[in-house]
Amino acid sequence: MIPTPRPVDIFQVIGDTPQVLTDVLQDGVNLAVWRRRLPAQLEDFAALAVSLGQTLADQRVIDVDEQHMPVLTELLRETADLHGYEAFVADVNWLLAAYTCLVGARRIGLRLRVLAGPMCPRFHVDNVPLRLLTTYAGPGTEWLPMQARGSIDLRTGQSSVDNIQRLQAGDVAVLKGEKWHGNEGAGLMHRSPAEQQGRLLLSLDWLA
Repeated sequence: MIPTPRPVDIFQVIGDTPQVLTDVLQDGVNLAVWRRRLPAQLEDFAALAVSLGQTLADQRVIDVDEQHMPVLTELLRETADLHGYEAFVADVNWLLAAYTCLVGARRIGLRLRVLAGPMCPRFHVDNVPLRLLTTYAGPGTEWLPMQARGSIDLRTGQSSVDNIQRLQAGDVAVLKGEKWHGNEGAGLMHRSPAEQQGRLLLSLDWLA
């Protein structure tokens, strides 16, 4: 069941620098998006990973420390021989460190997936405090403004509105879920894009 929105202004913030991600910590903001263009090396790697035509996954829980950069070994190891792999690992490391600093995390759940099609095609909210998402290749995550939540069919999870928003490949988004204190009923409504197209997706969750 989709929670009833609370009667306050909920909005989203989009910017061209990573500093915009800190805005998600403000009351009333349930999405912050850093619009970024991926370096060519990362774009090439992501395209090659998707072109393998395989469903790949790397899921792990990482103990983190704000004072030290994380060290990720054998990250999505099936792609380790692809051109640009080192740049990809460095980027994931940087995002993990930035997310750690953003929330003061001690433990983070990391998930990497190479997908052949939609993973969560119905609009939904996450039962987590705060989640970072970025799509390295393929169509980005779709989301709805707060005022459009009433258009969701509770049975199908589909929306009848035409103002569905979409993240672009390379964008870094931080989404508030239902477990963020004070955000109950205002978690960002989102879904995987419907296209049957390959994607390389990273998500980070604040566990402790």
